Amino acid sequence: MNKVERLVYDLLKGNPKLKQTVRNIYQFGFDLLPRKSEFSINPISIKESCFLGFHDIQPFSVDNSKLLSNKLSFDLRMPKEGEVLEVGYIKIADGKLGEFVKLGESTAWNFHKGCRLQWRSADEVVFNSSENNKLVSNVLNLNGTCSTLSYPVDTVSECGTFATSFSYERLEKYMPGYGYPYTDDISYIDELAPVATGLFLVDLTTGLRKLLVSLQELAERTKNEEASIGSHHYVTHTEFSKDSRFISFLHRWVGQDKQKRYTKLMVYDLKEAKLITLPITNNMASHYVWNYKNQIIAYCNFEGVDCHALLDVENISNSRKVAYPQLNSDGHQSFINDDQFITDTYPDKWRMAKLSTVDISSNTSKLVASIYSPKKYQTKDFTKHIACDLHPRVSADGQLVCFDTVKSGKRSIAIMGLKDHV
Repeated sequence: MNKVERLVYDLLKGNPKLKQTVRNIYQFGFDLLPRKSEFSINPISIKESCFLGFHDIQPFSVDNSKLLSNKLSFDLRMPKEGEVLEVGYIKIADGKLGEFVKLGESTAWNFHKGCRLQWRSADEVVFNSSENNKLVSNVLNLNGTCSTLSYPVDTVSECGTFATSFSYERLEKYMPGYGYPYTDDISYIDELAPVATGLFLVDLTTGLRKLLVSLQELAERTKNEEASIGSHHYVTHTEFSKDSRFISFLHRWVGQDKQKRYTKLMVYDLKEAKLITLPITNNMASHYVWNYKNQIIAYCNFEGVDCHALLDVENISNSRKVAYPQLNSDGHQSFINDDQFITDTYPDKWRMAKLSTVDISSNTSKLVASIYSPKKYQTKDFTKHIACDLHPRVSADGQLVCFDTVKSGKRSIAIMGLKDHV
């Protein structure tokens, strides 16, 4: 964002409806002008009618020969109950995407979170689905054997032993387009902050699920925060630290206006069995990821400024802004290594979405791609999230980045090499 755009953003961010209206009016004039040229540091290989979803999942196999992906049968509208999404992987050879290999099907999915398709091990995947109008998750071996859990999962730990869970039914009601239109056994959907639901830990070996922290406890902790009393509370965006000790998550609450959300970035310490509130984000946090130093890169409000910040969970006083104000807009991050990450932007006034690598040590960023996003993929109704964010995800060796794109005019998944450019 330039200085004027940032000023308007800061003035309007507390009023999402007005912000969206002003954005649409502002961008209309630029829609009439010639398109900007695309740019990328390396060739981009795409597979149309495929996507993954959020940025916090590692889709590459250990040897970079497979890329997890969902395959669509339609686009440009939200899925209805019972509509099928194919799940599987795409073969990778010589830096290019090849054949899609179907592993199974899901009926619980959306365009932003997908069905949470992710690796549990080198030959096993986990994803959400539904049975008899109830949410479940499937653990599927690449040889075809499958087991089913009677609740959805959000994120699997790097060790493959544990997963997180929460009410995706509740998430769909209070953050439409991010949950699934099915019932679960823990939503207590109309209660403000029920004691029986919240953040769960799942043992994938035994299938047992344990409530770590309830929504009632979270609401009690924030009772003195803006608009917390009388609002509906929920959990979303969970992630394990790389050593599986910590679980981070967003505690959110909404009132009558579901577009106006308040957010606390929280961390649960499994070793000490205690909940940690990161107090420095001032009820604004959106996207984040962990590195192997138990640090989080988050887009949040840090020292009164919305920015990317490095949050040192074990020594919070070491936290600081990163590459600000060079990077001053929201994005979805993915670590390349402990000291570098890649992040995207939403489409700008020219409908160009950017990918940039960021060096935490030098506080610098480098543009690696600028990609066109047709206006037909702009979300026009906050309950119908058809937009395609890039959601970059980097392979474990840091050599490849995967992202969703609509550059061809169709929703697609893409990979691009990062070697020698980080």
